[in-house]
Amino acid sequence: MPELPEVETIRRTLAQHVNGLKIKEVKLVWSSAVISWEDQPFEVLVADRQIQRIDRRGKYLLIRLDNDLTLIAHMRMTGRLNYYTEKQPPDKHTHVVFCLDKGEVHFSDVRKFGRIQAIPTSRSISDSSLGKLGPEPLELEFTPQVLKERFGKKKVSVKAALLDQHVLAGLGNIYVDESLFQARISPNRTVDSLTEEELAELHQAIRNVLQAGIDAQGTSFRDYRDANGEKGSFERALQVYGRGGEPCKVCGQKLERVRLAGRTTVYCSQCQK
Repeated sequence: MPELPEVETIRRTLAQHVNGLKIKEVKLVWSSAVISWEDQPFEVLVADRQIQRIDRRGKYLLIRLDNDLTLIAHMRMTGRLNYYTEKQPPDKHTHVVFCLDKGEVHFSDVRKFGRIQAIPTSRSISDSSLGKLGPEPLELEFTPQVLKERFGKKKVSVKAALLDQHVLAGLGNIYVDESLFQARISPNRTVDSLTEEELAELHQAIRNVLQAGIDAQGTSFRDYRDANGEKGSFERALQVYGRGGEPCKVCGQKLERVRLAGRTTVYCSQCQK
């Protein structure tokens, strides 16, 4: 599932091609992939609008169009937005084609969980799930004190808390496991047991790991690609995620693989206390 670094990479690579272009036509191959506004046909509502810029909020892409319209794209498990310089036949997993005045953008999704929602820009926060998201972990306003406040007095595991998008936006299984390893904190710990020092270390680890993920243009195990169809390379730097049963790169101990918060979790019981 694309997490913050992957979605940010898609935003950057897509914006390079489409900012300032006009959507001439929308072709719906699978109509359930889109959600329109007030019963207006999606393809009619979106056509003839100019792409002004592309923003990101957590794991969501926000494609800002003129005349107060935003497209909120959520990739879910296997969604992709690919740009093509010329007309391209849709493949079997392509659900929406945005025909631009220069090239095309295809939204494809093997698992069919991803969605693109059209909503007035002025209501994109109040009338969508964006309004419930926690703070952005790479913004200056996100401090160790903010992390502590977002955790509150919860008795849940730190793994579960960090996966909760209402607590912090953008983190998923990959970057939570990696952040906890870098902070040397066991994913089994409850958030109310973390000391001030541990919170500060976790805060810094989250920022470090996410920035490293962005610098590597994301993690491409299976489906993720950027808007140019290119893979990321962060999987080469992974310390624990996907490595259950293998030796820890720091201490050599066999990495533990457990189920936490409904997700497979990998950690080192020697390094992470």
